[in-house]
Amino acid sequence: MENKTILSVNLNAIAMLRNRRDMPWPSLIDLGRIALEAGAGGLTVHPRPDQRHIRFSDVPEIRALLDDDAPQAEYNIEGYPTDEFLDLAEVNQPEQVTLVPDDPSQATSDHGWEFINQGNYLRPIVARLKNAGFRVAMFCDPDASEDEVRAAADIGADRLELFTGPYGASYDNDEVCSKCLDDLERTAGFAQKHGLELNAGHDLTVDNLPALMRRVPGILEVSIGHGLTADALQYGMAGAVQRFLTALGH
Repeated sequence: MENKTILSVNLNAIAMLRNRRDMPWPSLIDLGRIALEAGAGGLTVHPRPDQRHIRFSDVPEIRALLDDDAPQAEYNIEGYPTDEFLDLAEVNQPEQVTLVPDDPSQATSDHGWEFINQGNYLRPIVARLKNAGFRVAMFCDPDASEDEVRAAADIGADRLELFTGPYGASYDNDEVCSKCLDDLERTAGFAQKHGLELNAGHDLTVDNLPALMRRVPGILEVSIGHGLTADALQYGMAGAVQRFLTALGH
């Protein structure tokens, strides 16, 4: 039986809304629990150094939620691999760590790693995380060359997370959308050729997921925050999760 793509709900947008006030709501724990009960297969957080979204104190609370309420679900902690980030991961034992090359000043992630040029930097980090027992995914440009993808495999990555931001941004331009899908399919083919599994994330929606899944059927996990949170304002968290699961073909 073919494995279903896991929907990992990224809680950063909810945390950003909470952080507008010095109040404990909306509650990441309550909404994370609703998402899991509705069928999400995991939760994602991206703790940045300035804690403008997820706070470091949120990370163990979400670990406890998963352990207590959904031990079958996965915890994905993503971010730039500072020493502080790596320590946070090791303490909170996620099933997956996703390494993202974003500068702390960036509003959101917008590009993948340069695996060839940054290989010497990344190799010991990946080894450290894998020795700790974590699956390691690495953010990858949607149009990465085969040489870049091969370098990611040589670094020791288990998975690539295909950056789908350009695809999501092409919602009103069919020609650009088609090219983005071509790029993603090609890069996914390189990844599979070199033994890498696939995740995907950034600006994915109920409308654009089906086409992506048709073109890249090997995606094992999608991490979705902004689009799903926007849907939750209209349909509720449980309804939003169910809509995204339907878009994934569940």
